[in-house]
Amino acid sequence: MTWGRNRILSHLFLIVLCLILFYPIFWWVGAVFKTNAELASPGFWPQHPTLDNFVKGWTAITGYSFGHFYLNSFRLILSVLFTSLFSCSLVAFGFARLNFPLKSFWFSIVLVTLMLPNQVTIVPQYVMFSKFGWIDTYLPFIVPHSLAGGVGGSFFIFMLVQFIRGIPHELDEAAKIDGCSPFGIYWRIILPLLVPALITMSIFCFLWNWDDFLGHMIYIQSIDKYTVGLALKVFVDAQSSTPWGQLFAMSFLSIMPGTLIFFLAQRYIVEGMATSGLKG
Repeated sequence: MTWGRNRILSHLFLIVLCLILFYPIFWWVGAVFKTNAELASPGFWPQHPTLDNFVKGWTAITGYSFGHFYLNSFRLILSVLFTSLFSCSLVAFGFARLNFPLKSFWFSIVLVTLMLPNQVTIVPQYVMFSKFGWIDTYLPFIVPHSLAGGVGGSFFIFMLVQFIRGIPHELDEAAKIDGCSPFGIYWRIILPLLVPALITMSIFCFLWNWDDFLGHMIYIQSIDKYTVGLALKVFVDAQSSTPWGQLFAMSFLSIMPGTLIFFLAQRYIVEGMATSGLKG
């Protein structure tokens, strides 16, 4: 009886704690449908729900609709995604299957960079890209990913190496007997078997680059090239009143792609992590 009572009390405590922690999210979702007059109220559900925040927020930035910034974000992230898939899988194949001088040393360097915060490299990267004339372009994001770098590059290489090591070497030997080159083995044998891990990598790559507000803010300066995250920044003006309702509505739309991908692809995330030897 005592054990059952303790379980009930612990569950009630956790439920109350979750409600407290989720209150700001409930309030934010409700604020999307509130009028400006209702935004100051503590309740999270509007008394007079309205869609005006979506309608006005979509065209609030002069000369542009919010769809323009969505297209910019998808254009950038899809370019980053496809270049990263190819480069990281190719580098991982080299570490997992090929023998070359200082292989262990270079793989250790890759692992060390996993512990290096991105903020440490911001200044030298900015100086380098500035000398290349790449500021206010998407090249500071696309080029590093095409070289197996960028946001999450080291993690993706490590994950794919673990997956490739689980593929039997007999497949490589059979391909060599048939006259397949190392690149042919990668392209014809390894890459098709990498699909579960590549799906997992695609999900992480999309989410991390979609949320990379700091990187986008540093390198992108023209409003015409703004991504969704930077477009939200335009709503906040220190010199005038901020249309909070419109900002909440557009921020709600901005998280929908990542949220949908996460919930629809949870199974692939778990499978990819498990088959890559990363599941604890």
